[in-house]
Amino acid sequence: MKPIHIALTLMVILIWGMNFVAAKFALVVFPPIFLMALRFGAVALALVWFARMPKGMWRQFAVLSVTLGSLHFSLMFVALTQVSASVAAIAAQLQVPFAAILAAILFKDMLGWRRALGMALAFAGVVTIAFDPKAEASLLHLLMVIFACFIWAIGNIQVKRLERIDGVTLNAWLSLLSAPQLLLISLVLESGQIEAMRAAGPLEWGSLAYMSVLVTVVGYGLWYYMIDKYETNQTMPFTLLIPVVGVLGGVFALGEPMTLQIGLGGLITVVGVTIIILRRPKLGAPEV
Repeated sequence: MKPIHIALTLMVILIWGMNFVAAKFALVVFPPIFLMALRFGAVALALVWFARMPKGMWRQFAVLSVTLGSLHFSLMFVALTQVSASVAAIAAQLQVPFAAILAAILFKDMLGWRRALGMALAFAGVVTIAFDPKAEASLLHLLMVIFACFIWAIGNIQVKRLERIDGVTLNAWLSLLSAPQLLLISLVLESGQIEAMRAAGPLEWGSLAYMSVLVTVVGYGLWYYMIDKYETNQTMPFTLLIPVVGVLGGVFALGEPMTLQIGLGGLITVVGVTIIILRRPKLGAPEV
């Protein structure tokens, strides 16, 4: 890879890793599902003008919007209200072993002992963190993060079954279809949306803009450019730095604790995910 492309890829990883920190800032004021409705709405407004819905694919996009929009992001961001950014950044990596398991079941993709070991390590690392009393993570909400990772893996399979879709089209229509669903869910399950918008200051609105513009529009735009330009095994290993950035951001920006048990669990998880990605790099994908 050219140095400029390495630098741009690392910038994307930095943006994505700090997404957990931005979310924690925004969640101080905004209800979590309402926050996601605002995020998807902003992304849709930014991108839908540049993307045409592929002919005959309304149903596939509608189903995908339920999986990734209504289910995955609702679970993940509700969980973030009671899980630290550091722990969430580590636990979110379980999306990779879940994707590998589903690929083995649905596509008869052979696991092999190395990837099986990687999966075992990834889950063992998260379990190690779960039993740390200083981890600032409700067990129920940590389980929600894990279930959100499983839902993401299902969505990843759905994306693979689509015809080749560019990143702008995927994000534009996924956001446009997800935003009203999330708003409806928020109106049913949450309260205080108007009050939150009135109470939000520059930090909260800036965090929302960060998640919408930098994480999705800029981050995905650059990422899809890189994966089109280079082989998957050249780009995917960079995503292993996302939990590192997330943990460091949680510790230094939010003052979250970093215990020996969290560090050890995080290391075990990253090692496990590394084995899976290096053996089958197409299975890996960033959680944003």
